[in-house]
Amino acid sequence: MPTVPIPARHVVTTFDAASRRERIEIQPLYERIVRRVITRVFSVWVKAATKAAHDLDWFPRVDPYVGYGTNDYSRLICRTVYAGAHSQSGLAMRGFKGMLAIPSPHTQVRISIDDVPLETVQVGASERYDALDARPEVDSEYALSDTSGYLDLVAEHKLASGVHTVSYRVKGRRPVTANLFTIPKDAKVGIISDVDDTIMITQAPILWKAAWNLLFLNPEKKASVPGMSVLFTKLADLFPDAPFFYLSTSPWNVEGAIRHFITNHGFPEGPLLLRDLDPRPKTFIPTGPQHKLEFAEQLMGDFPDMKFILVGDDGQKDPSTYATIVKRYPGRVLAIAIRQLTPREAMPFGINAGGMTASQPTPVTDVPVFTGTTGANLMKTMLPYLKEHLS
Repeated sequence: MPTVPIPARHVVTTFDAASRRERIEIQPLYERIVRRVITRVFSVWVKAATKAAHDLDWFPRVDPYVGYGTNDYSRLICRTVYAGAHSQSGLAMRGFKGMLAIPSPHTQVRISIDDVPLETVQVGASERYDALDARPEVDSEYALSDTSGYLDLVAEHKLASGVHTVSYRVKGRRPVTANLFTIPKDAKVGIISDVDDTIMITQAPILWKAAWNLLFLNPEKKASVPGMSVLFTKLADLFPDAPFFYLSTSPWNVEGAIRHFITNHGFPEGPLLLRDLDPRPKTFIPTGPQHKLEFAEQLMGDFPDMKFILVGDDGQKDPSTYATIVKRYPGRVLAIAIRQLTPREAMPFGINAGGMTASQPTPVTDVPVFTGTTGANLMKTMLPYLKEHLS
């Protein structure tokens, strides 16, 4: 078994890299003021919650997230939070419990891939705006989480294609693990899918229903969009080496619930790419479309030889977001599937007053766009096209 440590480096994380349009310095004065007020209030809450955690003798725990990468490198993401001695990470808990997670900043984490340790060089809590870490006693076998507890690393290695195990350990805790999907270099097709109202019914366009489903609904009772798991299984059969990436505007706090949903409803396993809801001075909270666009662009860069099938819904702005991706990356998108929400899902109480359209129009692009209210509808049109033109 190899014993030479795997070199790893910190990256400008998706949590810290604000898009140009969302940087605080270009926002109107009133928005800059509101952002600063919110971030300060949040900081006060974090300080009070951290003090309460210390009074309860809570100490740092790692919440690991599913990683992905190629045969040459891997993207590893986790978060350190305060929790009781007997708490467990990765549980499918109700959303409001996850949202109350207390970040444990600047926490040392020891990481290994298949029992081979990572060796890092700590240059700061994050490269964008957190102060550099001047403590020379931090050993290279540890990585340090940032001000909100997040840790985002790129590990350089040689790994065989398939699923590997990443172990995370902090002082006083048993190691916790997460899957690492190593995608073969010759994989030509990948699937990028939205989660909310694309594979899991959340009724995101209706704020109060979305909030209820996210925060209070029992994770075991979350409903799958009819036929979507069958569609995804057939896509996996058609493209055996294709990785599945799940994008969502839901926060990392509910990663465990979404991951259990994917497993329990028979969707192909794959990394989740979620959103950080901790308001920060420079990045604040990225908008849903901007979050999805930036992660899609990141995947385009991570896998330059791969072409993608994009799956989303018309309840928010997936059609326009996907059209933007097609325009920015010509030749990289094979097809777009848009699941159409019913009036009951898209409008309060299912009422569509005045003949208003509850969904976005079908995007006009240079690639084929398939629409349908269920996975079965999409299968009837998209699968024959893919079999004829791509398989």
